[in-house]
Amino acid sequence: MPVVEIDRPRAGVAVVRLNRPEVRNALNTEVREQLAAAVESLNADDEIGAMVLTGGDTVFAVGADLAEQADRDVVGAIRAYTHQAFWYSGKPIIAAVNGDAFGGGNEFIAQCDFVIASESARFAQTEVTIGLVPGGGATQRLPRAIGRQNALYTLLTGFPMSAAEAHRLGYVSEVVEDNAIDRAVELAALIASRPRLAVRQIKEVVRLGLDTSFEAGIALERRGYQLMFGTQDLREGFASLKEGREPNFTGE
Repeated sequence: MPVVEIDRPRAGVAVVRLNRPEVRNALNTEVREQLAAAVESLNADDEIGAMVLTGGDTVFAVGADLAEQADRDVVGAIRAYTHQAFWYSGKPIIAAVNGDAFGGGNEFIAQCDFVIASESARFAQTEVTIGLVPGGGATQRLPRAIGRQNALYTLLTGFPMSAAEAHRLGYVSEVVEDNAIDRAVELAALIASRPRLAVRQIKEVVRLGLDTSFEAGIALERRGYQLMFGTQDLREGFASLKEGREPNFTGE
């Protein structure tokens, strides 16, 4: 049974699903490698406009596989496989979270573009409770997402955030009563139906702009705006408004 599954529930949408239920989707090297490969292949697939990352119906992922990490030395830790595939994906990725997303599981979520969570979802960086420092980006992404003090509270205590608290802090975009996957797929399909060159450009400008000066970010935005005037989709968007009809975007 594959430890990472890919489904295509709707046109333009791929769901990447963690599949190690026997260990609550603990993240070992095999899972990490297959996740990176899945995102790489879907980014190269012209049929896909948006992705959803999810785990099981009752747990997202409990974090790194401690059985794999317990006997590592410093050299082993340096050589350990990690990736930023979700963060650098050219296509939008929505995290659909049910149950616990701890440690490395939460770090993968922080790489996604936004989060849909069930009421039962919880988010935590538990590394400090065993004497470890996060290694998948939490110390850098959480302060950017929820602010320095909230991030340090989370990182230094190891306490989990409820879905409601994560939503209050702006970490989660929507909280749903039941399984988060249905709403995430719905939103992914909506995004996949948008002009894809504009979607990619918006995502890129936001990501790069956050790590540069405000003036440089505005310049990036301006260039993205200008580039869209060379696309057929913008012409179609203008024409559909003028003619009072639904647009037919082609991604060109």
